[in-house]
Amino acid sequence: MRHEREEWALDGTARGSIETIDVDRSDHGYREWLKEAVRKVQADAQRSADTHLLSFPLPERWGIDLYLKDESTHPTGSLKHRLARSLFLYGLCNGWIRPGKPVIEASSGSTAVSEAYFAKLIGVPFIAVMPRTTSREKCRLIEFHGGQCHFVDDPRTMYEESAALAAESGGHYMDQFTYAERATDWRGNNNIAESIYQQLRLERYPEPAWVVSTAGTGGTSATIARYVHYMQYDTRVCVADPENSCFFDGWVHHDAHASSDHGSRIEGIGRPRMEPSFVPGAIDRMMKVPDAASVAAVRALERAIGRKAGGSTGTGLWSALRIVAEMVAAGRAGSVVTLLCDPGERYLDKYYSDAWLEEQGLDIEPYVKTLDIFLTTGNWTD
Repeated sequence: MRHEREEWALDGTARGSIETIDVDRSDHGYREWLKEAVRKVQADAQRSADTHLLSFPLPERWGIDLYLKDESTHPTGSLKHRLARSLFLYGLCNGWIRPGKPVIEASSGSTAVSEAYFAKLIGVPFIAVMPRTTSREKCRLIEFHGGQCHFVDDPRTMYEESAALAAESGGHYMDQFTYAERATDWRGNNNIAESIYQQLRLERYPEPAWVVSTAGTGGTSATIARYVHYMQYDTRVCVADPENSCFFDGWVHHDAHASSDHGSRIEGIGRPRMEPSFVPGAIDRMMKVPDAASVAAVRALERAIGRKAGGSTGTGLWSALRIVAEMVAAGRAGSVVTLLCDPGERYLDKYYSDAWLEEQGLDIEPYVKTLDIFLTTGNWTD
């Protein structure tokens, strides 16, 4: 039996009774490539062990445990490995990433390093659009994984430049700042939040009083906060924001259009605009952290556990230690978790360089003193 129905032409005029119009764009070759690409990305996750939860030494008498989720042990050395894997799966399954076409990303470095890795894994070109001030080591790692660095002088132009490159090349603009919060399954699936709680299961305070995150895209804080709410935990979520970032002001004033005229000196976090993946309503608290305090904190971390970390780790650690100080002052026991985002070896010419600090006009000594006094006496003095 032939089924007929009235159809309308594109110009709105009646076309009479015609047979069903059927357009089939099935592409066997593409689907075989897609299946193999998704398999490779998922296989990377299967090969990867979970990251460690490190303990920061605090005086036993305080009754407080401070942990750092060490995301620097991922294959590409940062927290962004989880995000890049999710973004690639999201882009592949949506049909946005195509064989032979480049993936383009606006990134200050670590996301680009991880995305270059996954692009190479599935055999597509990768271009990172990034500020000219990005650390040399990050640029080297992007190129090591087969990516290309495309620099801009004004960080605020990264979005438009990335979209333009994608349009010119027929490639896909990954746009981590829009899709980070939706590409990750925040209900579980071994996301960072689920991993933290699993690793705390046998600790004396398995449900932390606070988890402290930092925000670049905002995706990590959104994932952690949503998971906390979904699992009905009492944990509070704090986001630490560096100088020259608009997130704090936008959150405090409920201003979705907040902006900053300067780029962040703390690579990987802080943004000049309120990014779509930053979810203000999900979090409980924010702190605005001076850049000098972030640097002081990563240097204190090295003295405490013998590990160098990037500046974003310092921003989160400074805020976590302030929260610990509040708990000490109030006589409250419990645990606090923050993130070790990436290794400090990527920033030897920045956060571990006294010459760079002088060039930037940053004096870390008052913050070093604050931390030394606190870790010795339990008293926090700003």
